[in-house]
Amino acid sequence: MPSKSRIQVLRLRAFERQGGRCCYCGVAMWSTSPTELAGGSPKPSAWQLLRCTAEHLEPQSEGGRHTAANISAACALCNSTRHKRKRPPEPSAYQAEVRRRMARGAWHQRWVHERGLAAGPQVVLPTGTG
Repeated sequence: MPSKSRIQVLRLRAFERQGGRCCYCGVAMWSTSPTELAGGSPKPSAWQLLRCTAEHLEPQSEGGRHTAANISAACALCNSTRHKRKRPPEPSAYQAEVRRRMARGAWHQRWVHERGLAAGPQVVLPTGTG
């Protein structure tokens, strides 16, 4: 069995530290298989948006490294949406924006809210990157 890469180990540690919740939206994520989450989705591909990804708080393009202080666990939707922007916002500003939308029942698809995957403790972002 091949050993896990450094980024995989850091992602798993962040996932565990955060109680399996996204650092931005607070939604329950899956790490190995969508079956980790209860229920089903309208389309199997919809579960991909809840896949746990390693989020570089300081982007690699700006010198962010693979360190525990710079890696948080984020759902695929939050991670990709932040980095698709021409100028990705700072993690804390992005988190505040996403949480405002989540409070209105938006951001994720309705089924995520209906199944209670959005209900849970909020994750605090690390203050140091590196």
